[in-house]
Amino acid sequence: MHSPDAATLVEDARRAGIVRFSAGAIVHRDAGREILLLRRRDDETSFPGAESLPSGGVEPGEALFEGLARELREEIGLPAGVPLRLEPFVSWFDYESRHGHRRRQFTFARPHDGTEVLLSKEHTDFRWIPAVEYGDSDLTVQVKAAVGAWLEHRGPRA
Repeated sequence: MHSPDAATLVEDARRAGIVRFSAGAIVHRDAGREILLLRRRDDETSFPGAESLPSGGVEPGEALFEGLARELREEIGLPAGVPLRLEPFVSWFDYESRHGHRRRQFTFARPHDGTEVLLSKEHTDFRWIPAVEYGDSDLTVQVKAAVGAWLEHRGPRA
């Protein structure tokens, strides 16, 4: 399976006038039956106390997949050097950051590699939930749409 073409995704966003990006992943296990949700700290400036997927801003000069790998290392302890192993799925949405910048968040899907989840300081907890129950989480509407698109893309699973 080939990963989505990051250069094309970024080019398309730039043509739309967007120059700042975020990247996140639907990390899943048990053949996609469960997804990983993180709980943000109550004193975070963005979505305090809310659940989220592992995600964050891509730094200036950083390639999209480099930013995603860094965020996965920082937020869930993905060991350095472990390949991303992304599925051929990507969803995106545009939003305004807390600083007033228009951003595009790209959401990819990645099977969990079995390593221990090690949270960053910006998160207080995590949980694995049945993927079909994502609607009962407090993910943002846009992130719920990304998870829904991923489930639809995967099709019926046993």
